[in-house]
Amino acid sequence: MAEVASKNWYVIRAVSGQEGKIKDYIMGEISRLGYADQVEDILVPMEKVVQIRNGKKINKEKVYFPGYIMIKANLTGEIPHIIKSVTNVIGFLGETKGGEPIPLRTAEVNRMLGKVDELTMSTDHIAIPFATGENVKVIDGPFNGFNGTIEKVNEEKRKLEVMVKIFGRKTPLELSYMQVEKL
Repeated sequence: MAEVASKNWYVIRAVSGQEGKIKDYIMGEISRLGYADQVEDILVPMEKVVQIRNGKKINKEKVYFPGYIMIKANLTGEIPHIIKSVTNVIGFLGETKGGEPIPLRTAEVNRMLGKVDELTMSTDHIAIPFATGENVKVIDGPFNGFNGTIEKVNEEKRKLEVMVKIFGRKTPLELSYMQVEKL
């Protein structure tokens, strides 16, 4: 029984937009060549974003660090070469020419993984910023269908104050980001 060296986290640089495929391919290659015990985890950090399409909330996952894949492995012997030979892999983050890949420091790993956990927890993270003075259409609630102008954006409460004309009079409404869409 060979001694199992400690595994460290490394960052693989990859072609952006292909992270999931590359991760699966690396896993496949490593187990096919019998090195599965040397690799503990491969991770593509994702964040949940909520988008609105046609008035419906859509939860999507978005790659948090485009072009980077985290791997916890014992990168010795053939393993770095196997990973580098995978299509769309650029190399390892922080490696020197011809040198060894440099592992992430524990603090960096915790920060990245902590960020990932934090992002999976908070689904309130909405990638729809609005600006004061923008015209919007109310798409939800009792004022559905009304158009208005954003008077104030409250980041903390994630609310908008929208001035809507109701029966010829301007009325301020407090709405969430989810209840309006840009005109």
